[in-house]
Amino acid sequence: MDENKTNINWYPGHMAKTKKQIIEDLKLVDVVIELLDARIPISSQNPDISDMLKNKKRIIVLNKSDLADRNETKKWIEYFKKINIPAIETDSNRGNNTNQIIKMIEKIMEENLKAQSEKGRIRKTIRVMIVGIPNVGKSSFINRIAQKNATIVGNKPGVTKQKQWIRIGNQIELLDTPGVLWPKFESEEVGLKLAYTGSIKEEVFEKTEVAFNLLKYLDTKYSKLLYEKYKITDEEIENIKRTQNYYLELMYLIGRKRGALISGGNIDEEKVAKIILDEFKNGKIGNITIEKEGKE
Repeated sequence: MDENKTNINWYPGHMAKTKKQIIEDLKLVDVVIELLDARIPISSQNPDISDMLKNKKRIIVLNKSDLADRNETKKWIEYFKKINIPAIETDSNRGNNTNQIIKMIEKIMEENLKAQSEKGRIRKTIRVMIVGIPNVGKSSFINRIAQKNATIVGNKPGVTKQKQWIRIGNQIELLDTPGVLWPKFESEEVGLKLAYTGSIKEEVFEKTEVAFNLLKYLDTKYSKLLYEKYKITDEEIENIKRTQNYYLELMYLIGRKRGALISGGNIDEEKVAKIILDEFKNGKIGNITIEKEGKE
C-alpha cells in the first residue's frame, strides 16, 4: 500500500453552478458565516469562497468541535482572531454557543446599522449567508440556531440542494447554500484530510489507501487513543515493529481484533478500512485534530 498513489478529486457539475449562485447571492447579504470542520480548519476552508468574500463581513464557526482536540480548537480560534476574523466553536448536534453566534452577528453589524439609522434609513433585518464544504454540518447548524427543523439534514456530502431563507428572531435572516468544493485540491494531503472527515463521498476514493494514511497519522500523533480504542498492547506493537510493513500489519491487527476476516483467516482490507474511517469520523477513537495551528 503506497500513500503516494492516493488520488482524490471531486467536483461534480452542480458545484460550478453553486459557485456562480453564491457570487450572485453575496450581493444580497451583510454577513457571511463560514462553517469549517474544527479537525481540519485549513483544509475545510474553500479557497474559492475566500476569494469571493473579499471585503464582506465574515465569521468563522468551527463546527464539530466535540470531535476535535479542545486545546487545538482554542488555538485555532485565537489564530483567526489575530487575522481579524471573529471565530467561535460549536457542535451543531448539541447546539452549543448558538446564542453567542447570534450576538456575534449583531455586534459585527452594530456600526453599520447605527450609521444607516443616522442617515434616516431604518433597517431591521440582517441578512446572513451560511457557506461551507459538503458534510461540514450546515443544515444541522441552521436547525440549531433557528431552534426548529428548518432544513433537510443528512449525514452524506451534498444533501442540501436549493437556496432557502430561514428567519431567526426578528432581526436575522439566514441563507443556506449547498456545500461546494473546489476544482483542484492544492495537494493530495488536502484531499486525504477531506476524505478522513467525510467531506468527499466514499465512492470516489480508495478506502484502504485513505484508512492506511489516517492510521499512520493517528499512530504518530494520537497513539494512546488509538491503542486504547482497539485494545492494542505494548507487546503487540513491539511484535509488528519487527515486520517489514509496520502500518499494514497494524491495520491487519485491528482487522483481526474487530473480526474483519474473510475465508482462510485473511483480513478483509475493505471492511477494516471502513471501520477505521467510520470510527474516526464519528469520534469513537477520541477527540482528534488533524491540523495543528502554527504547523499548517
